[in-house]
Parts: sequence; structure tokens; C-alpha cells
Amino acid sequence: MRLRLWRPDDEAAVAAACQDLVIARWVPIPVPYTAEHARQFIAGAKRGWADGSQAALAIVGEDDAVLGAITLHCGWPRRWALGYWVAPWARRRGVATAAVRLLSRWAMREHDLVRLYLFTLDGNEASQRTALAAGFRLEGTLRNYDDHRGEIRDAVFFSMIPSDLEEERSRAAVPAP
Repeated sequence: MRLRLWRPDDEAAVAAACQDLVIARWVPIPVPYTAEHARQFIAGAKRGWADGSQAALAIVGEDDAVLGAITLHCGWPRRWALGYWVAPWARRRGVATAAVRLLSRWAMREHDLVRLYLFTLDGNEASQRTALAAGFRLEGTLRNYDDHRGEIRDAVFFSMIPSDLEEERSRAAVPAP
């Protein structure tokens, strides 16, 4: 698994992945999702990269096939947000955890972040497990936080701060008994 910039030839894979009702259940994408939506998504990713407002990246396999998407939303000084989805053909293989772990450590280190956070809609247990497995800490539930397809939903928040990574490095440095 690796991360790379989106390319126009990824449009078909994005459009195919976003037909998935699981993604639509948790992620604010258009339904139905069309090839034009995929083109707009990739063009928006390119604009966001150029203006520094986001780092929207493709999660790809060793064969360069699209496995999912991951985005850093960089709109706040030193406090960024992270979002992701995984294509149905790539689930239950640790793809999301590996991508979140990789991009979160890079962002914290290279951009001197004081906080990186993500949230899931209440009930999205797979994404919540991903956040914890990638080293984020549960902060709590914000009631009536998100308007998802016209329904007001609770959101479960997770965060990572520099001391979390220091603790992680300390644990890694201690030899196992």
C-alpha cells in the first residue's frame, strides 16, 4: 500500500468505488455517484493540493490500483482534519489503518501539527476501529454534530497530538520481555 496524488485515469475506479452503499452511508458523497462526480473529485483534489487547503491522496496497491481515498483538510493553522474511505474490493485487509497511520505520522512530523483529528458518524464501528488501530485517541461524542443527507447525526471524535507519538516511540523503544 502507498499513497499518491490522484490522476485522471483514476476516475473509473473512484466512480466504481463510490457506487458502494457502505461508503454512501458514512461519507457525504452524491448518490447516485457518476463519472462526472469522480472527475470533479479528482479536479478538486488537484486544486486543493495546489492551494494548500487539502492533501487528497489515492490509496493504491503495489499494482497502482486504487484501494481508497484519504484526505488531510489543512484549513486551520497546525490543527488539521483527516478523512478516508476504502473501496469495497479492498476492505478487511488493513488498508485504511495503514494509510491513516502513514499519513497521520507524516502530517504531524512534517507540518508541526499540534492536533490532528477525525470523526466518524455514530455507528461507523469499522472506521472507529481504524482510528484506534492507527493510534488516534477517542475524545468523545458530539451530539447532533453532523447533517448527513438531511439527518442530524452524532459524531464520534478521535485525535492525535504530539505527545501521543512520543508515547508511541517510547513504547517501541522498550524491549518486550
